[in-house]
Amino acid sequence: MPARILVRNTLGRRLEAFEPFSPPRVRMYVCGPTPYDYTHIGHARTFVAFDGIKRYLSLRGYDVFHIQNITDIDDKIINRAREEGVEWREISDRYTRDYLEMLESLSIRIDVHPRVTDHIKEIIEFVQALIDKGFAYVAESGSVYFEVDKYPDYGRLSGRFRLEMWSQEEHAREKKKPYDFALWKAAKPGEPSWESPWGPGRPGWHIECSVMSTRYAGGRLDIHGGAADLIFPHHENERAQSEAYLGESPWVKYWLHSGYLTIEGEKMSKSLGNIIVLREAVKEWGAQTLRLWLLSGHYRTQLEYSEQSLEQTRRLLERVRGVAQELQRRLEKEEPIHYASDRDLELASRVEEIRARWHAEMSNDFNYAGAIRELRELTNLYYKELQASESLLALRAAYRALSEMNRVYAVLDDILAPERAAGESVEPFIDLIVEVRRELRKRKMYDLADTIRERLRELGVALLDYKDRTEWRRI
Repeated sequence: MPARILVRNTLGRRLEAFEPFSPPRVRMYVCGPTPYDYTHIGHARTFVAFDGIKRYLSLRGYDVFHIQNITDIDDKIINRAREEGVEWREISDRYTRDYLEMLESLSIRIDVHPRVTDHIKEIIEFVQALIDKGFAYVAESGSVYFEVDKYPDYGRLSGRFRLEMWSQEEHAREKKKPYDFALWKAAKPGEPSWESPWGPGRPGWHIECSVMSTRYAGGRLDIHGGAADLIFPHHENERAQSEAYLGESPWVKYWLHSGYLTIEGEKMSKSLGNIIVLREAVKEWGAQTLRLWLLSGHYRTQLEYSEQSLEQTRRLLERVRGVAQELQRRLEKEEPIHYASDRDLELASRVEEIRARWHAEMSNDFNYAGAIRELRELTNLYYKELQASESLLALRAAYRALSEMNRVYAVLDDILAPERAAGESVEPFIDLIVEVRRELRKRKMYDLADTIRERLRELGVALLDYKDRTEWRRI
């Protein structure tokens, strides 16, 4: 595998080598939904993108702890409840169920799924700490605001902070400055509220993520993710209040943001009325097709919805599943390899090249677009040449490559044998490659033997040649 993973950090807008605070542990927080309506495929774009990131980091040996919140109290929930004439909890519970069911259908696994209303006590304590540290103040109404001027690094994440962005007409009279933001909102008649030291009220939007992420991550985060439209003001405000609370910077080492899902060039949003409900899309296309399609474009770029691209993905899925089924059947009986022909070695080498290129794309800021090209290349190679080949060496290499790719795509879990898909120890494979290379050297095929040595070094394995043997070690 490539020596390192590169990620594009929104904070600084540059590629950086991925080095978590405490490897191999990776603490990742992704902003979840506000459940006031059915989950749509725009939401799924973000959730699947970060699930793929989590899965690739896990494949590379990291222990990823994934936190994703549920904002189960919000103005949108309250307004929807009024429209329907029901209690606000009925709205949040109804659409939370839909969200969780859709995650399950898309094979997304979250480690901790905290809800705002279960953490009111912790939110109040967090706000009080900010007041005590001099970063927040209590207004006459009982609302509490973060004083942005006390945090000098405000605006660096988004690059959007300018005083002229706020007009005096928008300036709430009780704020010190128009850009100060609410940590705690004083109760309004007819709205849900909780008791606090400043009077009844409810949490502001931004405070919940700071509280729940620091609580479950134990402080700092390696990755904070979400859709690009959350960079400002949500993530900018999160960063300010969290670093003020913790007294250290950076609170988040890598900020990653997914691009929009668009329809005819416009961002999918409820305000534009161009929403495609995820449940309906799953019914029409199937969850596996949708998941593979959502992982077909670079996570940071816009992904354009079209039936043509989904149909192309459906055909690719059929081909990939066909390859997996044939490989599974053909390799059911484990047989030792006693001899590999030059053709066998060449085919296995081509498979390994595809696998290496796939890892290179995924290691380059999780480039899903480049990675899926290599998945297509692997299926093409199988149907053009491996299908008619009896080479166990090449077939095993293809199985291993497809199994690793599926660790991210998760569309073959029902086909691949669990013991294979889970990734056996690589040591027998390395031993086999060393044995094949020894045979090449006996035949004086030194160029190919040297290529194998260099490729293994790129993958983190050094070969040590002695007079009567070759040994290997990890580097």
